[in-house]
Amino acid sequence: MEYRKFGNTGFEVSALGLGCMRLPTVRMMPQRVDNRKATSMIRSAIDQGVNYLDTAWPYHFGGSEKVLGNALQDGYRDKVHLVTKLFMPLVRKPEDFDRFLERQLNKLQTNYLDTYLFHSLNKSYFDKVKRFDLIDRRVRAREDGKIRYIGFSFHDVLPVYKEIVDYYNWDVTQIQYNYMDTAIQAGHEGLTYAASKGMAVVVMEPVKGGQLANPPKEAREVMAKAENQRSAVDWALQYLWNLPEVSLVLSGMSSQKQLDENVESAIRSGINSLSPGDNAVIQQLVEIYRKNILVPCTACQYCMNCPSGVNIPENFAIINNMAMENGFGRFRTKRSYRKLVGNPEKLNEEKTNGNAAVCTDCKVCVMKCPQGINIPEELKKVDLVMNRGRNLKEVYQIS
Repeated sequence: MEYRKFGNTGFEVSALGLGCMRLPTVRMMPQRVDNRKATSMIRSAIDQGVNYLDTAWPYHFGGSEKVLGNALQDGYRDKVHLVTKLFMPLVRKPEDFDRFLERQLNKLQTNYLDTYLFHSLNKSYFDKVKRFDLIDRRVRAREDGKIRYIGFSFHDVLPVYKEIVDYYNWDVTQIQYNYMDTAIQAGHEGLTYAASKGMAVVVMEPVKGGQLANPPKEAREVMAKAENQRSAVDWALQYLWNLPEVSLVLSGMSSQKQLDENVESAIRSGINSLSPGDNAVIQQLVEIYRKNILVPCTACQYCMNCPSGVNIPENFAIINNMAMENGFGRFRTKRSYRKLVGNPEKLNEEKTNGNAAVCTDCKVCVMKCPQGINIPEELKKVDLVMNRGRNLKEVYQIS
């Protein structure tokens, strides 16, 4: 495993971190973590040199922290840098900080966190941090030995990001970044800005919620002609590890196979390791994807569960696949859509396998989306194409 400097902390982290938002789940029950498989995968990651594990209160509908806490027994806790987050939507008064921290320590079965992040900061949540003096509470928790490092994850625009970075002497920041997202949210400018301040920069969504792992035919052809042969995922990961400002790449792996492949990629990683030819390939992939990704959903699941039972991420994954596929690939994608339920009487907040037609435009999801997607409007487009037979290029105004 390759290890990298973690900002100014003096700590070194594995190039690859395990994000516990997409752990293996029970077959036919995607909301429930498969404890046996998840524990085996987490321990395998640590045995292979991964020393950075990231979770959060809402991951797997509250189950991720508990599963991780169980997996880190038998001596595994002492081998890792453990990270979780304060889920800002649930913080309604200053005392909530201490209440959630204690509950998270209990779920994780530990008496301290290596890093505690403010979760998914935007302008509104940052105002809440200041209004409730939550940084002071973090400092006191650190003095009490419950937290080692302080930071935040982020989903907003660059000016807000710089404002937050400049507000406090943070140890860690976590941003969405990949070769498609260099100019949105914190972007490349935010990445270099935070690194220049000595902050450890953790990158999430390296394959854009799986979109860069499933390339369209044109992208596959470009990769096949490249001098250095890599998988689609490896191209995305190596792009990030090539950057000196990146401390660690966080990947939400859901199978042992994904873990093993990503560990192998991490072992081959290095700063400034890509050739001019490699960078040219990545630029070609950027141009191809820009033509094909219709909805910038990363399948983070923050919008779930939908009160009407719509499986929002699956609907968007299907419409993006429709744009990238043709022939049998499109037939297979349409077949996947037909497995979603169109009868609202069979759906509710617990049974969330609905297609786009059952959206009631309640807009509960809109405030939750870190990508700023107008979800009801996008679901209307999915409905037009998948249920009403409208032409995809006309609906999405693709030339």
